[in-house]
Amino acid sequence: MTLEEPRHVLVHARGEPSPLYEPQDGGVHDDLGAFTLGVSLDDGRLDLPDDLADTLRSWSLSRPSEGFASRPDLRKHAEQGLVIARRLARRLGPSWVVRYRDERHRTATWVCWGCDRLHWERDEHNAPPHPVHITVEGEYKFAPLRSDGFGDFFPDDPAAALDLSDGLVSSLRAWADEIDTTLNLDLRDREEGKYDTVWQRLFHQGMELAQQVAHELGPARTVTYKGLAHGGLAAMTSVTWQGDRQI
Repeated sequence: MTLEEPRHVLVHARGEPSPLYEPQDGGVHDDLGAFTLGVSLDDGRLDLPDDLADTLRSWSLSRPSEGFASRPDLRKHAEQGLVIARRLARRLGPSWVVRYRDERHRTATWVCWGCDRLHWERDEHNAPPHPVHITVEGEYKFAPLRSDGFGDFFPDDPAAALDLSDGLVSSLRAWADEIDTTLNLDLRDREEGKYDTVWQRLFHQGMELAQQVAHELGPARTVTYKGLAHGGLAAMTSVTWQGDRQI
């Protein structure tokens, strides 16, 4: 599946175990009435983590079969659905087009996979505005992440829209800072091998961080670890993950 040929899915609570639907005719995307084919939450194409699948299931089943008796309950349910649809879009990335059916307003909008925007017109992201193929590399005075066409960047850069956990963001920043500090010390002391143990630790720490980035981003993006560009060991490598799978 390429970025030019994304799959389409509608998020719509109908009181069923899964609130996800795709069109019966794969070529019909703009007609909301075509989205009648249920998509199971354990569908291998989605590769959803258990917590997201459970959240989608719970939200769908919480809709009363006879509809909502009060406007506040309907509003709350619709707001919850939007949050979940955005989370789903971020998880699936550019290979899927996610559309959300807001029962409160009786509207259907496309949900951007890389930010919190809603689109009234279809946006396929043929030229993704956010990095899809990400490299983790330790380099003096550079941010720890980079992507072709995007340059180097920090993990909490809002333009990148990675939505990584606070702990992982802090660890990546600390890793980049320690690389700068260690190289400065190495240049100051100019004692061969003095910091080899530190460089070795930083190299392996970077590998672990890259795996964590891949795990949190899921299969929508690929993550490659390139090692350390500088340092006493100048340790280089090239390992790529897609979600939790090494490729």
